Amino acid sequence: MDTDRARRLGSFLVGGLLGSVAGLVAAGRMRVRETPLERPAGDGLAAFEGAPCYRELVERIAPEQGDDGGRW
Repeated sequence: MDTDRARRLGSFLVGGLLGSVAGLVAAGRMRVRETPLERPAGDGLAAFEGAPCYRELVERIAPEQGDDGGRW
């Protein structure tokens, strides 16, 4: 019975070692960007002001708020 237990323990240790090595290799292959990608920043909803859905929303909300329909 001890030989079966020792064999299972050895198998567990070898599997753990192989799993650890595989994890380290995978972590080493991951690309880490040192600087984030530069993206042009939008001005909030300014990019969507020409969209029909945005104009419809402004027209619907403006009378409720008593505005003249301009920007919020």
